[in-house]
Amino acid sequence: MATAISNKPVATLRERGGIKATIWKNSSTKGNYYSIDISRTYKTDDGYRETRSFSDSDLLIVARLAQKAYDKVGELIGKDAADRRAAAQQPAPEQATA
Repeated sequence: MATAISNKPVATLRERGGIKATIWKNSSTKGNYYSIDISRTYKTDDGYRETRSFSDSDLLIVARLAQKAYDKVGELIGKDAADRRAAAQQPAPEQATA
């Protein structure tokens, strides 16, 4: 049976000007890690679009949002560590004997 891979971000933080930080959880052989995508949403005649280009007036907003994303990732790493500790304290399931 195939398992579904989640393609959803673990968090999205927003600031004024349509600027957002999307936080993604990734897994590797060394454990989980997080990546952050910062973008700006804008409206055109054809609908909404996203860009990763910012004007000079956006830079302080991007910096503030980057700090918030950094803090959120710290919380997520702490939760991952707590989950690992809790799982390590679980008693091992008894093996059935034949």
